[in-house]
Amino acid sequence: MSAAVQQMSTRSSRAERLAAFTRVTTNDVDEAAEQIGRIFCPHDLKPAQARASGFSARHNCAGFDGFSINYVAYGGTVSIDPGCLDRFFLVQIPLTGTAHISAGATGFDVAPGSTASLLSPTLPTRMMWRDCAQAILLVDRRMVEQRAAALSGRVAGAVEFAPAIDLNAPSGRQLQTSLAELVMLAERLGPPGRLSPAAMAGWRETLLEHLLNGQRHGLSDAIRIFSGQAERLPRALRVARDHLADNAGEALDLAQLAAASGIGIRALQLGFRRHFGVSISEMLLDIRLAGLHARLALASPGVSITDIAFDLGFTHLGRMSGAYRQKFGETPSATLRRRMSSRLLS
Repeated sequence: MSAAVQQMSTRSSRAERLAAFTRVTTNDVDEAAEQIGRIFCPHDLKPAQARASGFSARHNCAGFDGFSINYVAYGGTVSIDPGCLDRFFLVQIPLTGTAHISAGATGFDVAPGSTASLLSPTLPTRMMWRDCAQAILLVDRRMVEQRAAALSGRVAGAVEFAPAIDLNAPSGRQLQTSLAELVMLAERLGPPGRLSPAAMAGWRETLLEHLLNGQRHGLSDAIRIFSGQAERLPRALRVARDHLADNAGEALDLAQLAAASGIGIRALQLGFRRHFGVSISEMLLDIRLAGLHARLALASPGVSITDIAFDLGFTHLGRMSGAYRQKFGETPSATLRRRMSSRLLS
């Protein structure tokens, strides 16, 4: 167990986390449902006992750009029925107590040090918490789906995760460690604290890596194929793919690419189809689109979409915009507007 997880587990047994970020504290069931529903999503909240004996609710929330870290605790046994979450993914790491989770057709129990949950926005969810407190990571749905599109070569669409996380598996331990570190970072910064843009981007990358490459989901196989991880990748194709990425701003030259990889053009074309599932030109377009999305998601005020597009090798802005919209579900200007809005709110 990492030092961060050990510290969070030890402290959670005697005190709430993120106490300086209190958003809800109440012993009233209706008030808890209404106020926590505003932060997460509307949901039915019902105590197991008709008179809500021993009921209490706490919700502390530290918000960042595209994600938040939360501490949520319920005293007593309560059922929570949010239906489909719609706007976000939730990673729930139990700190005390237990809970039963139903996500889609899957039902399972969670407990500290054993099992956590990963809830997808398109799967209906129901939960039963028993004197339970959890550290909860909320991640913006669009951010996850667009990154999955960039990694898989597919258009942006619903991503559905296997909902149970084994906290004793390496990927589960790594995710738990990162969330424990994020909780401690937020507590150290306090409510007035701000992360630098570089630190914020680093955390987004870490969390997306844990989710999309660490946890099983519907696009896991597509990501492995598109990245060449599905089977042992021949050196020539690895060289060719890296050459495309390093020279994405240049016009595609098949003869030059073949020379760099050391095999013929036809063998290269067949190799891309077999190992990556796309043509060479489709791979290059996806590399450029992913690069454009990444740069817009980190853009500073005054940035020019046209300048970035030309720098990445696009020569026809209309076709670029259409391909971007097909892949990410919005225009480049919409991505940039969301980026500027998040800067104002952070």
